[in-house]
Amino acid sequence: MSTHAPLRRVERVRHELKRRQLTVTRIEELTPHFRRITFSDESLSDFVSASFDDHIKVFVDDARRDYTPRSFDNAARELVIEFALHGDGPVAEWAGRAVPGATLDIGGPKGSMIVPPDYDWHLLVGDETAFPAVARRLEELPAGAKAIVILQAGDAADRREFASAASVDLTWVATDAQLQSAVRALALPAGEGYAWCAGEASAMAALRRELVEVKGHPGEAIRAAAYWKRGAHGHHENL
Repeated sequence: MSTHAPLRRVERVRHELKRRQLTVTRIEELTPHFRRITFSDESLSDFVSASFDDHIKVFVDDARRDYTPRSFDNAARELVIEFALHGDGPVAEWAGRAVPGATLDIGGPKGSMIVPPDYDWHLLVGDETAFPAVARRLEELPAGAKAIVILQAGDAADRREFASAASVDLTWVATDAQLQSAVRALALPAGEGYAWCAGEASAMAALRRELVEVKGHPGEAIRAAAYWKRGAHGHHENL
């Protein structure tokens, strides 16, 4: 059972909402279903993303989808986004055929939820859509931090290494049911921890119930996000 104090350490900040048109400069094939695309534009000189699970709005034709800013460099005027290519939506299709010189409109982020890195432990759980945020968080955690990571990859070829100075305990699963089972079997460490979960809406709602109602983790120290929902397009909500 985790401790319940102190609570509400997460800081929420707002950013000026700005729309930018970016140009593709580099493309990297990460795994069979993931493409890392680097964009550049002078407007990125004042781009702000203060948290690992920030979201920018990506515009392709009439579609608007949320994506994690994987990394950015204001001095170099660069922004990196990792695109999952599993779906058949317009943004995934655009990312799959993008070449250097292509352009993409983005907006935001409009705000950040800053989770301090000095929790006794960090739990990161999610499906493929959570990989960019998890990768960014693990890179941000300092030496001495403890991260418990449970990730779902339907295709084993999409499993990858994550760089981190923290102590990382990583478990891979293949299905929703296995993800739920892995969290149910997890004994939360002692001390003050923060849990972060992202993926399909019903799966993340179930994980939140398990962590808060069954395991007794403080509701103020968890963020569960629906990055997508079966049968819906462009779904994104905090649970």
